[in-house]
Amino acid sequence: MTPQELFEDAARRPSEAAAHVLEGIPAEVLNTMPGGTANPVVWLVWHAARQQDAQVAQLAGAEEVWTAEGWSGRFGLGVPDSATGFGHGPEDVAKIRVTSPDLLRGYLDAVVERTVAYVHGLTADQLDDVVDRSWTPPVTRGVRLVSTVDDAAQHLGQAAYVRGLLEDGWAGPY
Repeated sequence: MTPQELFEDAARRPSEAAAHVLEGIPAEVLNTMPGGTANPVVWLVWHAARQQDAQVAQLAGAEEVWTAEGWSGRFGLGVPDSATGFGHGPEDVAKIRVTSPDLLRGYLDAVVERTVAYVHGLTADQLDDVVDRSWTPPVTRGVRLVSTVDDAAQHLGQAAYVRGLLEDGWAGPY
């Protein structure tokens, strides 16, 4: 197995998790903020895709899938195209609402496909390129790619947990 094939397997896992989390989910469960302030399923899946999209686009020197493929317009969220969810408080999180889980799946899947294509075009040496010297140790392209997939996987796990809580009738307060 090449490093690219290994990464492809890992990169596809958040999409596989999203398929289970979003299957048959009612819009009410999708958009409910537990306790009125916690991240809902919709925001967790959206952020998982947005953060990966933004970081991989930066590495590739390419436009984000969010704008390049018109996802921003399809979502119509009323947030800046640059918004990824980093630093969002409850008021910002509340702006991320959709009625169709298919929209979320489509965007996440498009981001994953872009990520996989990008990684397949890299050599092993390029995975070792330092892309950020502001950290100790400096961050390589490979480490940045792994961190984007790890972040997405964590958020999809959180989304599954939130869905389970809400479907069991718990919505807060804390």
